[in-house]
Amino acid sequence: MNATTKRGIVLMNLGSPDSTEVKDVKKYLNEFLMDERVIDSPYLLRLLLVRGMIVPFRAAKSAHAYQTVWTKEGSPLIVISKHLQEALQEQVDEPVEIAMRYGNPSPKTAFDSLLKQMPDIEEVVAVPLYPHYAMSSYETAVEYAKEVHAKHKYPFKLTIIPPYYNNEDYINALAESMKPFLQQEYDHVLFSYHGVPERHILKGDITGQHCLKVADCCNVDSPAHTQCYRHQCTRTTQLVAEKLGLPKDKFSLSFQSRLGRSEWLKPYTAVRLAELPKEGIKKILVLCPAFVSDCLETLEEIAMGGKEIFMEAGGESFTMIPCLNVNPLWVKALAKWVEA
Repeated sequence: MNATTKRGIVLMNLGSPDSTEVKDVKKYLNEFLMDERVIDSPYLLRLLLVRGMIVPFRAAKSAHAYQTVWTKEGSPLIVISKHLQEALQEQVDEPVEIAMRYGNPSPKTAFDSLLKQMPDIEEVVAVPLYPHYAMSSYETAVEYAKEVHAKHKYPFKLTIIPPYYNNEDYINALAESMKPFLQQEYDHVLFSYHGVPERHILKGDITGQHCLKVADCCNVDSPAHTQCYRHQCTRTTQLVAEKLGLPKDKFSLSFQSRLGRSEWLKPYTAVRLAELPKEGIKKILVLCPAFVSDCLETLEEIAMGGKEIFMEAGGESFTMIPCLNVNPLWVKALAKWVEA
């Protein structure tokens, strides 16, 4: 990037309900689940599923789950995103804003704020806070930002930071954040990634003949890997394990947050947490590298629900390793990327 270009930065995260009230959770779930890149069914079927079945039955339960992790400042994901914004702002001269794919603040809010601060702004660098490419996370955030940018005919150029699942700075930050936890006694490290349906992997295969079709496809070089979530999660796990010198029998990966009855990426985190104690693994460390900010899926689903599953299955020690959040090395990596 040209150092003389007048630009701003937008950190893009998933989003959160405005409150833990059922009405706000319903609004958020409707927006989230009606996204065609999240539930990729035809519109009318998606409408029936989301508004007729999923949201009416899930909203109250989700509201209760949010209540267990909500802070005085609000949603953990939003609060941490704001803290990351502040930390990055201390490292760069350009104005930094945050935007959510669903809920508030929207990309339009972020773009308008940057334009107000800098009427002659020439470029906005958007950083999707998703290390891995998935149509239901990275892709939908990027495409939505592009749509908003085009719809409102903003005068500035929109530049997107690509997935960084194998970026040395990201891997180093993740590995260093884990080191203090590796000092304690443990039997196994479980890398738990957000799951996606297998059909998303097949849809994202730009070759049409590699993902989930070739034996050991994640470890066989292919152009498909540029958009393959499964490969990218596998690669992050391998690189971090290599960085830390973890023996192959001391770590594994799994996928969480399954929704619906279709086939999702396996193994499922909840199933593995129930199985591991029976395999002699009694003390476990769990981290969620697909998330860079702690949120409902890490704080409630894993740190609470996952721990309960593991301990009831005979586990003795369950430690959740926090997301990168505002880790100094993570902030430094972001500053390096947006200034490159």
